[in-house]
Amino acid sequence: MIGIMAAWRAVAAMFILNGALFGIWASRIPAVRDHLDLSHEALGYGLLFMAAGAVCSFPVTGRLTDRFGAVVITRIIAILYTASLILLAFAGSFWALAFFLFVFGAFHGSMDVAMNAWAAEVERAYDRPVMSSFHAMWSLGAGLGALSGFGAVQADLTVMQHFLLAGGLVVGLTLALSRVQWNSRRVAPSGGAVFALPSGGLILVGFFALCGALGEGAVADWSAIFLRDVTGAPESVAALGFAVFSVTMVAFRLAGGVVIARFGPTATARFGGVCAALGVLAVVSADGPGIALVGFGLMGLGYAVIMPVAFSRAANDPHVPPGQAIASVATLGYGGLLIGPPLIGFLAEMLTLRLAFMALLPLAVFIVLLSGALRPGDSDER
Repeated sequence: MIGIMAAWRAVAAMFILNGALFGIWASRIPAVRDHLDLSHEALGYGLLFMAAGAVCSFPVTGRLTDRFGAVVITRIIAILYTASLILLAFAGSFWALAFFLFVFGAFHGSMDVAMNAWAAEVERAYDRPVMSSFHAMWSLGAGLGALSGFGAVQADLTVMQHFLLAGGLVVGLTLALSRVQWNSRRVAPSGGAVFALPSGGLILVGFFALCGALGEGAVADWSAIFLRDVTGAPESVAALGFAVFSVTMVAFRLAGGVVIARFGPTATARFGGVCAALGVLAVVSADGPGIALVGFGLMGLGYAVIMPVAFSRAANDPHVPPGQAIASVATLGYGGLLIGPPLIGFLAEMLTLRLAFMALLPLAVFIVLLSGALRPGDSDER
């Protein structure tokens, strides 16, 4: 069990790193937007490049993970992902930002696939649901990253100073914690198309993940701007939107293993969809930052277990190797995490930012409707 605990700690450290870098970036989006004088539409287009980078990276990383092992690929990408965060601070124009966001998104997506494959290996060794606890660590990292943005604003740090200080600190600590002896499963390439979408039962799992990730991505990149532009919150308070969202995700993801073991992934996911819907309604009806923050907290509770149960289902698919299965679901799932922000930007430009957030309501309903796809065809669920 000591070896298993060390492996859990190592994987958790990688999830914290991935979340922290994303949270650091998300917390300074208003500052980057103001520096480059971007409209909602222009920011949406820029974030679309981030989505494109991630989607392009998923299938390639899935095959590399199966061939060389999740541990090696995760650690290499962790360093490259940190470097790509710092690149964002150099953006002096829209096109420079778009290019750097493509690179940042590619390494973000690559690390998602590799670390989730490693997490699935550890979950199988535990022989009980612990995937949710790893995603709790992602949310913890994202929340800490977002809080670093609050601190950076208070300390009057530039974006460059913030990214260098926070990024360097988190990568140094988490790589040290990730050192463990672990032999990853390796699978020889099976041929076929490099870029593969989910097939069979994984199609509905992918769309289920997409609905949750679209909402999660929208909150990550637009909560600060929503609080500032729609509710009139000052920049320091606006930076707390994603932090509150992440804290509630951490809490429910830490409890997720027990809840899933007791009620099963389907019932747990349906509960999440209902909470997400209530959170969206609170956010779009808010007159001030207080109610909006409550809404973001409910959304964090609702989206908490969506990606963990989707990846657990994919990693244990009886017909597809884990790396490729996770990558195929991630193409839709984490693609949604990155496609959500530009979608909100486009809708905000056509309508208003408040009405743009209403688009997340039907997606929450679809989470409830698609939860049955979490039942593998050859296994039973309570």
